[in-house]
Amino acid sequence: MGNIITGLDIGTTKIGAIIAEINGDMQPKIIGVGTSPSAGLRRGVVVNLEKTIRSIKEAINEAERMAGIEVDEVFAGIAGDHIRSINGRGVVAVAGQDNEIVAADIRRVIDAAKAVALPIDREILHILPQEFVVDEQHGIKDPIGMSGVRLEAEVHIVTGAITSAQNIYRSIDRSDRRVLDLVLEPLASSYAVLGNDEKELGAIVMDLGGGTTDIAMFFEGCIRHTAVVGLGGKNVTNDMALGLRTPVDNAEAIKLKHGCSMHRQEERDITVEVPGVGGRPPRRISKSYLVDIIQPRMEEILGLAYNEIKKSTCYHLMTAGVVLTGGGSLLDGTVELAEEIFDMPVKLGVPNGFTGLTDLASSPMHATGVGLIHYAHIHKNNNDELLKQDENGLFNWVMGSMRKWFTGMNRYETH
Repeated sequence: MGNIITGLDIGTTKIGAIIAEINGDMQPKIIGVGTSPSAGLRRGVVVNLEKTIRSIKEAINEAERMAGIEVDEVFAGIAGDHIRSINGRGVVAVAGQDNEIVAADIRRVIDAAKAVALPIDREILHILPQEFVVDEQHGIKDPIGMSGVRLEAEVHIVTGAITSAQNIYRSIDRSDRRVLDLVLEPLASSYAVLGNDEKELGAIVMDLGGGTTDIAMFFEGCIRHTAVVGLGGKNVTNDMALGLRTPVDNAEAIKLKHGCSMHRQEERDITVEVPGVGGRPPRRISKSYLVDIIQPRMEEILGLAYNEIKKSTCYHLMTAGVVLTGGGSLLDGTVELAEEIFDMPVKLGVPNGFTGLTDLASSPMHATGVGLIHYAHIHKNNNDELLKQDENGLFNWVMGSMRKWFTGMNRYETH
């Protein structure tokens, strides 16, 4: 089944599986979509292995039934507040004949750029190129074949906690599936919701998930900054459960049906029924009171995200603005509130670039799953070794993952 790709979005509140069929270089055709409640994760980290395994199986099985096929390999997303990122820089002398830059020089300069001191409990997830510099000439995307004496590389290095990644791998492995690659979720989402022009002009992908809010910033076609805020939609639900004195499940249902991130004029005359606890009768509250609970938490989440964005040196270059994805972005009024806080254009990120089950997959909550399909479609030609270098695939080589590390292999080995 070389033309079948499965994306697995492992989130705090839901696990989503998307199966797509690839026909040549055409757009992926989505043939199966499955979701299940995520009971074994907290803020993107596995806290109950058996429940996570069960949720993964349910989501994949649902997608398989819809697609009418069985899958045994997945591209999985990883997120969580254990994710950290740094920028690295490497410098080497060009060793080739006639000072021509070849693949071996690229390998050496990437090795030099990723030679950063990491705590013993962390491992590199991705090495993402920003630019190469040849003899002080900046802005070079692919220097192979050029002449030069000094080669520099600027890269963005994404790291994660070893145990967190191990537990995700183990959960998928015990679900009788094999992980082909582990991809940072906001990076995957960018493949589904950002166009090349947005990445060039400067855009921010912000995934408002259940347990975390994940951020990725792009400029001049490259990723420049990633960050994670350890708050998400589940915090809003918990606030509502406490404030309304109702079970969490009821609070979630009220949030989905009546929730709003900002006060609106028409809400004054609207009332909402709140189920009681322990057999107590339901009562009615004004929608305005509901927003009084939701808005401060959403302001906090978006405010913390804004603080992370401002840490980037390219913050003032985000011309295309913010693209919101994830289930939290569907809360009414979130786009308008984000525009007020960020003081830049904000829109909902609707996944695109695929055919098939467009009605099921065209939702911001499926941005990561669809993005994993696009990521795999682009890089699967180098499936045996994503870091394998060829003259036409420089960035396939330098985009790394923990896929082989988990099985005890050296994933930066390039034979």
